[in-house]
Amino acid sequence: MHNLCATRETGTLMDKETITNDTSAENAEIMDAVPETTVVEELTKKYDELNDKYLRLAAEYENYRKRSKRDQENSVRYATEKFALDIVEVVDNFERALKSDDAGLREGLEQIHKFFLASLAKNGIEPMNAAGCQFDPELHEAIAALPSDKPDGEILDVAVAGYMLRDKVLRHAKVAVSSNNP
Repeated sequence: MHNLCATRETGTLMDKETITNDTSAENAEIMDAVPETTVVEELTKKYDELNDKYLRLAAEYENYRKRSKRDQENSVRYATEKFALDIVEVVDNFERALKSDDAGLREGLEQIHKFFLASLAKNGIEPMNAAGCQFDPELHEAIAALPSDKPDGEILDVAVAGYMLRDKVLRHAKVAVSSNNP
């Protein structure tokens, strides 16, 4: 049995193997020509897509950086707002106390002092209790050494109170310490 086929162009019968060989040769020529232009076009298209993604990503990053910087500046700028509001209330109370008569002045100032300490505590600021404690250079600043029968280095007097801001020393306490050395 023969494998004969009619060709489209001539309508003549040809052997199937001959048709296959002719078609393969034509396809090889087409394949040689097409891939070069197709590959270049595909690579160009891929390059354009990746470049576009890169440019968009770079723009997104720049916007993120600017937004982060602005947010940080606003955080720093407004971080003390709550604290400032508390302090303003303290100032208002001081002004009211100053307008009152002398008898009530002391009582008013004591109330303001309590209110002020409460406002500080609300914002993480606490006074140190240094009197009677052992001197610690991380917390205290010795401004005097006084002879005493107390153990060496014990705090005898607090000249200026120290304050802590949460777990950080805000201001060292200025203290007088005992000294057994004559």
